[in-house]
Amino acid sequence: MSLLSIGILLGSLPVGSSQFPRACANSDSLLRKECCPPWPGDGSPCGELSGRGSCKDIILSDAPLGPQFPFSGVDDREDWPVVFYNRTCQCSGNFMGFNCGGCKFNFVGPNCTEKRLQVRRDIFRLSAREKYQFLAYLNLAKHTTSRDFVIATGTYAQMNNGSNPMFQSINMYDLFVWMHYYVSRDTLLGGTDVWRDIDFAHEAPGFLPWHRVFLLMWEHEIQKITGNENFTIPYWDWRDAQDCDICTDEYMGGRHPSNPNLLSPASFFASWQVICSKSEEYNSRQELCNGTSEGPILRNPGNHDKGRTPRLPSSADVEFCLSLTQYEAGTMDKMANFSFRNTLEGFANPSTAISNLSQSSLHNALHIYMNGSMSQVQGSANDPIFILHHAFVDSIFEQWLRRHQPLREVYPAANAPIGHNREYYMVPFIPLYRNGEFFVPSRELGYDYEYLINPGNYIYDFSTLSFPGVSS
Repeated sequence: MSLLSIGILLGSLPVGSSQFPRACANSDSLLRKECCPPWPGDGSPCGELSGRGSCKDIILSDAPLGPQFPFSGVDDREDWPVVFYNRTCQCSGNFMGFNCGGCKFNFVGPNCTEKRLQVRRDIFRLSAREKYQFLAYLNLAKHTTSRDFVIATGTYAQMNNGSNPMFQSINMYDLFVWMHYYVSRDTLLGGTDVWRDIDFAHEAPGFLPWHRVFLLMWEHEIQKITGNENFTIPYWDWRDAQDCDICTDEYMGGRHPSNPNLLSPASFFASWQVICSKSEEYNSRQELCNGTSEGPILRNPGNHDKGRTPRLPSSADVEFCLSLTQYEAGTMDKMANFSFRNTLEGFANPSTAISNLSQSSLHNALHIYMNGSMSQVQGSANDPIFILHHAFVDSIFEQWLRRHQPLREVYPAANAPIGHNREYYMVPFIPLYRNGEFFVPSRELGYDYEYLINPGNYIYDFSTLSFPGVSS
């Protein structure tokens, strides 16, 4: 499939679920604090006339939080999303979406009744055509304006409490870059003051469920804008890698011949511009990233601080991490010892599970190793390697879930850092998802990993598996 033929599909395809729905990015919705757009299928809010959902008050968890964030009422992300909306669509059955116009991740069909299981594959096991298709889809996302979603370019206070909306259109790839920035940005306290010890998607229990939703949504959007419902995100198995073997022009971009910090001119991604990479500038101006282009992708793999990250993760590191029986422990932040989450995230030693903030291992090691756009948390999703990396991290999470088979109650219900309790709604997603809802095996969410499929232990109807192919 060519880029041109992919693009032709866009005229008739809806776009799915993520940040601020365009239909609610107006003063009327903000002042009413209601985001219940009509479903086009019957014109009623949330498709209520067709039984798809209804507009309801948001019920927040009142479980106590950890001590890491000593403020209240200073950040729009607190008690997400009620600063903006306290009524949203709550969908019935297998329906999902900001207007209940879509299906849950593991269902398809006009009435969301057909269950599906898709398989994410190793990027090095894709055929040449499948690999080209993946790169073309990334490029398409970078050059396709999100039809249904916009980003906030100001805080709710800067929007004059809703009477002066500050939203902007953005391409689909950068929409997700912005969401990753927004969830991890510092709290603006006024003047030049900020609070840095806050992150609604990292350094705490929600790290793995949040990124699981992030990848599912990204995968879902690609399926919609391309019309290829069989597309799945590939993963990069970096265990025991000696260098960045996907950093070639054939895959994610080689090194520029004259500037080692840039991508090769022959790369798919050499012309891409990054956004949301200048956190200190936003802080000093007390502003949000507004999606303005800020320069090319930076990457210089291997020329990083070897004292902090001596090597890429090994199979032994992963296996030790998987042996840990506690999902979360202690302070439930980056100081946690014997925590599977903290060890996989990379704040704890991968051979002792003791927190060591002077080192970056496992997940964090890959970000530091890339020595560029990937190495700064808020802007790390600018580099498309982010997707391949986090898909493999998610597969390790999946291995742990299968090995230890925890009840959902294992995920902390209270006293985690703000944003991370089990019933907290994930920032900044609309429709709403709770952290605990994604502390479940991936097959319950409609996907699996090629290297984890074991017919001896798990029964699959292979006639229903969808593999990413190339549409003719």
